[in-house]
Amino acid sequence: MTLRIAMIGLGDIAQKAYLPVLGPRPDVELVFVTRNADTLARWGAAWRVERLHATLDAALAEGLDGALVHAATAAHPALVRQLLEAGVPTLVDKPLADTGDGSEVLVDLAETRGVSLMVGFNRRHAPAYRDAAALGAPLTVMQKNRADQADEPRRVVFDDFIHVVDTLRFLAPGADQVGVRGRIAGGQLEHVVLQLSGGGRDALGIMNRASGSDEETLEVSGGGAKRRIVDLSQVVDQGAQDHLTRRGDWTPVGRQRGFEDLCGTFLNAVRDGRRLSALDALETHRLCERIVRHLMAEGSSRAT
Repeated sequence: MTLRIAMIGLGDIAQKAYLPVLGPRPDVELVFVTRNADTLARWGAAWRVERLHATLDAALAEGLDGALVHAATAAHPALVRQLLEAGVPTLVDKPLADTGDGSEVLVDLAETRGVSLMVGFNRRHAPAYRDAAALGAPLTVMQKNRADQADEPRRVVFDDFIHVVDTLRFLAPGADQVGVRGRIAGGQLEHVVLQLSGGGRDALGIMNRASGSDEETLEVSGGGAKRRIVDLSQVVDQGAQDHLTRRGDWTPVGRQRGFEDLCGTFLNAVRDGRRLSALDALETHRLCERIVRHLMAEGSSRAT
């Protein structure tokens, strides 16, 4: 069974993460949707996609089995709403919306209509992080840093730190006691720290947007063992003797970073007629909203 799947937005994440996974699949007929005529023509030719549309309305008129939303965050609510109201199973890049309330509206709509809605939290599907979750370690420390990218707090939290938030929730289930700290200078969030505790787990997430380099590290430890994962590819098990495992030379990046399994999960559900719920993803968005409000309140109190 060939599935007709729309890709809405053909920007960087679509080109780097999703097209290399979906483009070669013989069971998927891609439909490209973007208002940029040059982008539409160039990528349509590159991937031999025949169904090219400037609007979602035009793509829906031809019929879709599912859709992936890769447009800018500000466009997510309107696009996702239109797809859900049309009954089209939808996978959307994080975040659903840049507010907790906006995200809740979309999840409520999906639940009411009985339509699949999935958020692209690819780290839950990355092999190295799935294996780390299986260890059930009581302590998790994650850092995801950026070089010279301090920005407005809501944008940092919902567009980037949300990955750290969701990964901590994935690796430390039941840790629902929340602590937040951060530094805002000149209206720009330079760093943020999230601590989750409970259920016998402790998790610490750190993002420094005024760092000297782009990096991502994850450490899980306990019971006399420690595992360190660098940029989702290098895994070091530390003990009496360290053991290093690197990504195989021919391992696709899409598999390493979780996009292959993420897309497979979505497509299998579409094919089988199973509904995917975004209720758990909503909890991540709610926590992000809580983080933003805490940071803004903390920043205001420091300013006075």
